[in-house]
Formats: sequence, structure tokens, C-alpha cells
Amino acid sequence: MARNIQSLERAAAMLRLLAGGERRLGLSDIASSLGLAKGTAHGILRTLQQEGFVEQDDASGRYQLGAELLRLGTTYLDVHELRARALVWTDDLARSSGESVHLGVLHQQGVLIVHHVFRPDDSRQVLEIGAMQPLHSTALGKVLSAYDPVAHSEALEADRKAFTDRTICEPDRFEHVLDITRARGYAADVEETWEGIASIAAPIHDRRRMPVGAVGITGAVERLCREGELRPELVAAVRDCARAVSRDLGAGRF
Repeated sequence: MARNIQSLERAAAMLRLLAGGERRLGLSDIASSLGLAKGTAHGILRTLQQEGFVEQDDASGRYQLGAELLRLGTTYLDVHELRARALVWTDDLARSSGESVHLGVLHQQGVLIVHHVFRPDDSRQVLEIGAMQPLHSTALGKVLSAYDPVAHSEALEADRKAFTDRTICEPDRFEHVLDITRARGYAADVEETWEGIASIAAPIHDRRRMPVGAVGITGAVERLCREGELRPELVAAVRDCARAVSRDLGAGRF
């Protein structure tokens, strides 16, 4: 069995200690509570402070949880609230479109799939929750890049790999695609990431009118397109789903 890393265990214990009981604790209190030498406790606290997980009050010298830990916790809650609010609507979208549905958020220069509804048929499918998709070629990624400034910067700075001969990699052409995405309220990927596969996605906003994710459908080109164009009823269904989830997150009407 692999051994645990003692310094990480101690750091986790410190964070739990600071999260409960008194709001602020001194070095002696922390060291005695965890059975550590003051020097050891101080070294761990200094590292946590440098990473933003712990803050020290200038006046008293006492420690409390830091803003970075709060940010990480808020991100966790945001993603889980997004998924919870989207469950019913993504199921409805899968049924109405007949295609698989993906819910994605920005994560480490890509799109993290946080929810996946299978295509409603008897075909063999693989659950893709936790999978990553590129920002520059997928419909989900283009939507996030068009509406989220951070995703936009990440997409431009990343290595935009050509997955097929249809993938748009040049910065000027990519920016033009994002302009079109913002103008019409959705993005498309027709064989830009996978041969024979198309996808349509639309943005999800929260109560602050900030983009928090994207929802889309993916399927064979011959099912999503008709005479070389995306089927308008599928585009409308995806946009309706995104608006419904946004309303449930408090965004109001878009």
C-alpha cells in the first residue's frame, strides 16, 4: 500500500482545524491541537499562506482560512449547482433531439465535461464525464471562448492543433468564428474535431449574467445536418435548453 505524504496530511489537518471552532487561531494553539512542534507548524502555515489557503492577521498574528480556499470551494459549488440545475433540461434535450448531450465548463485550457446524457437509443456508448475537449475546435469550446474572456485568452494562447482538414487554427479566422458565435448565440463543429461528427452548443449564464458553462448535442453529421446546413430545429432545441438552465441559475431572460 502506498504511504501517505505526512506534510500533506498535516496541512489538511490544519485547514480542518481553522475551518471549525474559533475564527482565528494562534501558532501555539494550532501546534498544540495537532501535536506538532512550533517550527513544523509554522513551516506548514507559511507554505499555506504563500499559496493563499491561509491568511495571517497583521495585528494579532493569528491565522484564518484564506481567499484562495474560498475560491476553490465556490468553484466546486458552482459546477455542482450548474450540473444539478441542468439535469432535467439535458434529459429533455436528449429526448427531443435524439442525440447525446454534453455539459462543459472551462478547465485548464480546455473544456471539462461535467455531465453527459446518452443518446436515447440502444447503441453502445461510453460515459464521457471527466473527459477534456479542445477549446478551438469543439462547439462547447467555441461557445466558452466567445463568451468567457478567460477561455478566449486560453484558446488564443494554446496550441490550436488541426484535428481534421476542417479545423480552424489561424487566429484571425478563429476570432471571426467567435464573432459569428456571439452574433447568432450558438456555435457549431462540423467535422472540425472528429471526422463524421457534428455538434451544436450554446452558452449558459448565471445570476450575474456571467458565462458559467455550455451545453450541446453531438452526433453523426447526417443526423445533425440537412443539405449541408445544421438542422434549425436542433439549433433551437440547444438554445432553448441553455436558456432554461440559465433561468434556473437566476439569469432571467436572454
